[in-house]
Amino acid sequence: MHDVAVHDDAKGQYFWVWGALLVLTGIEVVLAYRQVFQPVRMLEVLLVLSVVKSALIIAYFMHLKFERALMRWLLVISVSACFVIMYFFFFPDADRILQLGVK
Repeated sequence: MHDVAVHDDAKGQYFWVWGALLVLTGIEVVLAYRQVFQPVRMLEVLLVLSVVKSALIIAYFMHLKFERALMRWLLVISVSACFVIMYFFFFPDADRILQLGVK
């Protein structure tokens, strides 16, 4: 358990995080409408921005920043394991479109 007195519940901090999330979302929308990059590069950029946004949400609004290090490491290891499993299950199927083409 975490001690409530340990972390600061300043509203300003949450407004800064909310503002950062708003700016990142705006960047995602502009990139999606302008289509500045090739589709694969666009997907990579949007995924990175989404990971940053989810990290901010988890850290501040779900208060994971104020938990013990063990709890944070368990989350990082679990999410990484999920990504590895998704890689082995989804990418072989995604590669088929390059070989078979779109119909």
